[in-house]
Amino acid sequence: MSGRRVLFIQTQAENAGAQEVSRLIGDQLTKRGYDVQHLFFYRKSDDFFAPPNTTILCEIRPAGLLAFFALLMALFKFIRKNQPTCVFCFQHFGNVLGAPIARLAGCRNIVANQVTAVNLINPAVAFMDKVFGSFGVYDHVTANSKALYDDYATFPSRYVKKLFLVPQGFEDKTQLLEKTTARRQLDLPPTVSLIGCTARLNPAKQLDKVIALLPSKPDWHFTIAGQGPDYGRLIEIAETLNVRSRVHFVGELAPDKVGLFLAGLDVFVFPSAAESFGLAAIEAAQAGVPVVSNTLPVLREVLRTKEGACAAFVDVTDQNAFSRQVEETLCNRPFASLLSKRGRQLKEKYSLETMVDTYEAFILKHDQHPSTNSELPTLQ
Repeated sequence: MSGRRVLFIQTQAENAGAQEVSRLIGDQLTKRGYDVQHLFFYRKSDDFFAPPNTTILCEIRPAGLLAFFALLMALFKFIRKNQPTCVFCFQHFGNVLGAPIARLAGCRNIVANQVTAVNLINPAVAFMDKVFGSFGVYDHVTANSKALYDDYATFPSRYVKKLFLVPQGFEDKTQLLEKTTARRQLDLPPTVSLIGCTARLNPAKQLDKVIALLPSKPDWHFTIAGQGPDYGRLIEIAETLNVRSRVHFVGELAPDKVGLFLAGLDVFVFPSAAESFGLAAIEAAQAGVPVVSNTLPVLREVLRTKEGACAAFVDVTDQNAFSRQVEETLCNRPFASLLSKRGRQLKEKYSLETMVDTYEAFILKHDQHPSTNSELPTLQ
C-alpha cells in the first residue's frame, strides 16, 4: 500500500466548509484507489455527517493541560499505527498541531491547507504557522483563493516557495424541487419571502445584520442552516426586535440536505465579515439561488464568472443599503434571473476533478515510485 494511504486531519467534527472540502477530496481519492482516513481532534456537533473511516479523538474539546497532552499523545499513536504516506492538515489548529505531530510520528509528506482568513487566526497560532512553514514542518502549503494566497505570499520566502493556489472544487447542491415542496420538508413557511444562509453560528458571520433588516420588512422571513456558539445571542436579538417568529433555525444539515434548503430560498444572503473562499455562497449561486453578499475582496473574486459577477455586493454594515439590495434582488426578477444564470457557471470555474487532481499530485510527488509523479500546479 506504499503511497496509497492518506490521512486528513482537522480540528473539529462539524458540517462546515473545511470539513466538506476534505470529505469531497477523500471520497474522490477513495474512488481512485487510495486508503483514506479522516481524523478530528474533538466533536463539535452531534449532527456531524462523518465520512467513512473517521476517527474522533475526543467527544468534547479538551480542557486543561493534561487533556491537551493526552490529545497530542493519542494523535501521535494514531499516526504511528496507521503510517500514512501523506497527511493533509486543515484549519489553523489542524496545521500547527497536526503537522508537527505527524512529522514526529515519521510522516515524510505533510500538506498544510490554509482555509481561514488571516485576520481570524490568533496571532500566536499565526506565528507558529509561519515558523513551521519556513523551517520544514510543512512540505507544501495550499491557499484556496487568490486573496488568501496574496496574504500568505507576504510570508518569508522559504514559506512562499511551498505555497500553492488550489481553488476549491465543490459538489453541485442543485435540487429540482418546487420552493413550497422544499420548505414543507424543512417545516418552513411556504408562501413568504424567504431569505436564508448556511453558516456556522459565529459572530464573524454577522447573521445579526440580517435579523436587523426584518423589523422594517414585515413580509420577510429569515432562515439559517447551521449551529454554533452565537445561537443564543441571535435568538436574543430576534426577540428584542420582536421578529422571533420570522427567524427560523433549521439546525445543522447533512451535505445531502443542503440542496433541499437552498431550493426553498428566494434569496441567499452572505453577510460574513471574513472569508477565505466562501463555499456556502458559491454552492448557493451554483444551485441557482440569487446571492446578496458582503463586499469582501475575496467574495468579489470567487463569485464571478466570465460573464460577470454572480452575486449582488453591498456593505452589510450599511443597514439601509443592505435592505435595499435584498429587496431589489427579491423583487427585480430579470436581475435575479441574471444572477442565477451566472451562478450556475461556477461549477466550470471550480472543478472538483481539477482540485482532486492537484491533491493527488501532492501525494505522488513523494511516492516511492518517481515514474508516477505528477507535476504540481503553478500560480497563474
